[in-house]
Amino acid sequence: MRLDELLRESAARYAAKTAVVAGGCRVSYAELDRLADQLAGVLHERGVRRGDRVVVYHRNAVEVVAAVFGVSRMGGVFSLVNPKVKHEKLALIVGGLRASVVLTESSLMPSVRRAAVATGSPIMIFVTDQVGPLLADATGLRDALIAAPNPPPAPAVDLDLAYVAYTSGSTGVPKGVMMTHQSSVSGAASMVRYLGLASEDVNFCVIPLAFDYGLYQAIMAVMTGGTLVLEEGFALPPVAIRKMVAEGATVFPLVPTIAAMLLQFRGLASNSVPSLRILTSTGAPLPPAHSARLCEIFPSARLFSNYGLTEIVRGTYLPPDQLVARPESVGKAMPNSEAHVVDENGQPVGPGVVGELVFRGASVLKGYWENAEATDAALRAGPYPWEKVFYTGDHFRTDDEGYLYYVGRKDDMIKSRGEKVSPKEIENALYALPSIREAAVVGVPHPLFGTAIKAVLVLADGAVASDREVIAHCAAHLEEHLVPQIVEFRDELPKTESGKIRRRELEGR
Repeated sequence: MRLDELLRESAARYAAKTAVVAGGCRVSYAELDRLADQLAGVLHERGVRRGDRVVVYHRNAVEVVAAVFGVSRMGGVFSLVNPKVKHEKLALIVGGLRASVVLTESSLMPSVRRAAVATGSPIMIFVTDQVGPLLADATGLRDALIAAPNPPPAPAVDLDLAYVAYTSGSTGVPKGVMMTHQSSVSGAASMVRYLGLASEDVNFCVIPLAFDYGLYQAIMAVMTGGTLVLEEGFALPPVAIRKMVAEGATVFPLVPTIAAMLLQFRGLASNSVPSLRILTSTGAPLPPAHSARLCEIFPSARLFSNYGLTEIVRGTYLPPDQLVARPESVGKAMPNSEAHVVDENGQPVGPGVVGELVFRGASVLKGYWENAEATDAALRAGPYPWEKVFYTGDHFRTDDEGYLYYVGRKDDMIKSRGEKVSPKEIENALYALPSIREAAVVGVPHPLFGTAIKAVLVLADGAVASDREVIAHCAAHLEEHLVPQIVEFRDELPKTESGKIRRRELEGR
């Protein structure tokens, strides 16, 4: 089954039901299905064909959900990009994909223009809101949809590529994770199964749809005929709580940073959202104290602690009835998948032994976009001759009953605010400062972020710089979650005999 078929089926069953609520806009399943049809027709009319890539650079909105299913419906490949991404990275993504279309909003047009110029290739730009005089080089999507032709019969099959999601790599260069319709639908079905989602559920999503955790909230809602309530963030917990109550939210996906913000809000009374029945968390494991407090505040909700990567949709989950007995565990593999801890030779290890987590199942990525080296490193021969399994690059151990415990990263990647951060990407930005001679970025414990980003710097001879200047520079060139919270200056960095930086010493280990 393809992603667009999920919407077609739910529209047939729940035509008048609210599908998405976002920015004061409420659309039914019939309306969302029609929007997807119209977008598919417009793209096809403009020459977009099966396998062509469409970049969606947009804040959470109904149009983003419509694009996911509309691009899929005409056989295209979508790539959702975080609107906080700077134009340099946007150019890498658009150019690397050789995208034919960028779907955006007028406030983001300056970045889109700069990215388009950097790629040096002609790109169609559709703007979802009103096109003003400064947007003469773009097409207003609303105007285009009015006269949209009917979409052609869907040419795709479930083994075709559905989307490419970009994630930071250890080299600092973003990698494009390729996911098929089969992988996407299978992963969503597994999560629906263990979470017990139903058509009555109302998912309150503050996670950007550009992150796979957010994207799958939309896919699961459409798969079950539920309602998706989209917000742009969680900056004001009291406002979000009131909205959750007003919408009758039953599902609330969060990351450790959101959990910490909630728990710091003193005005939050127990059972303040009585309709809530499911809490999910992914990214870095929640601190046990945070898990316990969330269960106290939301007594009607079951908390599912998850481990997942973009490359596998979602990997493991801890059943809520195991939360007290195993508060630090991320559980076992989700349905229709398997997870094993292996040694350096790929052989399974016993309980308590630390090794790399290996994952197998239908939700595993197809590979990395035009990156054979990274693909070969991550997808390796499995226990059976007909498959390859995914090596996560993360260290785990199991207990005597097979429950998994996250130990740490295999490489130097940092998990901060629930997101994977590449030190190399930040270091590259730091080295753009003439005053910096050497730079190393590490993760250190932090009460709010779980892990904070720390930049340790050595200044060039005679150079002067302050931590404020460094942070301001990073904020101008990097996404918000990549900006260091701590800046430390040293006379030199600790190194091995071969000249490699001893990062563990910078972490205080």
